[in-house]
Amino acid sequence: MGDDTLNLPPGFRFYPTDEELVVHFLHRKASLLPCHPDLIPDLDLYPYNPWELDGKALLGENQWYFYSRRTPNRVSAGGYWNSMGLDEPIVSNGGKKVGMKKYLVFYIGEAPAGIKTNWIMHEYHLLDCGSSSRSSRSRRTYSKKDSSKWVLCRVYEKESGSEGGFCDEDDGIELSCLDEIFLSLDDLEEISLPN
Repeated sequence: MGDDTLNLPPGFRFYPTDEELVVHFLHRKASLLPCHPDLIPDLDLYPYNPWELDGKALLGENQWYFYSRRTPNRVSAGGYWNSMGLDEPIVSNGGKKVGMKKYLVFYIGEAPAGIKTNWIMHEYHLLDCGSSSRSSRSRRTYSKKDSSKWVLCRVYEKESGSEGGFCDEDDGIELSCLDEIFLSLDDLEEISLPN
């Protein structure tokens, strides 16, 4: 999907926050409401490897965005997406929890012996709102919105040393930029200070 298909003026870029993805895009999709302009395509992610998304998903700031059906099977032709065990609540400016973000990483090969890659996916989903104590009137209203069917995905390739710092190969500890600076100060004898 090239930028020319979006019909946006030059200089505009697609760089939404987590809250905007959930409230302005995913909520509207699940509620069957139109979204203008309709930027994010529907894509069945799992037949594709992450490096095959170019041209199939919306590209914004080296990240691909698309809607997909929610499924427990996250296997593609060349590997699988594995949860990192981190689920983060998405909270609106008013402090209300509006959705959840799941972190996944792509592995090449078959589970559980795959090779970890630098491909990361954020899978956004709405909160499950169903309750057995609802009235029939609210159940009819809720049937228009099926929050369990759709997720919004953001996929990107993490560069070494980015998105959170440098990963120390020896023990797997991730260091921030400040940690790296402080560690580099161990060689103070080599630094000559002005008089």
